[in-house]
Amino acid sequence: MIPLSAASGTLQFSKTSQRNYELKLNGEVVGTLSRPSLWSHKFVAESQDGRWIIRRSGFFATEIVDAESERQIASCKWNWCDKGQLTFADGERYQVGPEGFWRPIWTVTRENGEVVLQLRRREKTADIPPNTMLPSGRIALLSMFAWYCVLKTQEDAATVAVSAAVS
Repeated sequence: MIPLSAASGTLQFSKTSQRNYELKLNGEVVGTLSRPSLWSHKFVAESQDGRWIIRRSGFFATEIVDAESERQIASCKWNWCDKGQLTFADGERYQVGPEGFWRPIWTVTRENGEVVLQLRRREKTADIPPNTMLPSGRIALLSMFAWYCVLKTQEDAATVAVSAAVS
């Protein structure tokens, strides 16, 4: 994996197998997001800056932990509108959530409203605005967390659809 520079650009997500995704910048892999097994409720995100586990920690909560130490890196509390407040252990906070009727765009913003990442679900891309000043590890983790949110939302919607069809 190559390091993800703090420079702006467009990241591309690509599916490499049934449970694995790669995050690329200019065709080079900068991170991966994988699900250990089909029935697992956790995902493993990895970049040159670290390896993290993203998992639900309640019905309206998600946590990110360091894969080696199991130390919590961040937690996210969700509301009814699929908007989440992602709080890192260092106190930095971000709003994460979808926009639009079919949720085609997921945005990650700082507390002051500054957009640091805009993920386009259909195109499988994430745009980092040119003025974003974040360490590469934080950008990689925010990107993979946003993609995790997209995947979990799609999975939850499919579960509801199957449940409705069966009943």
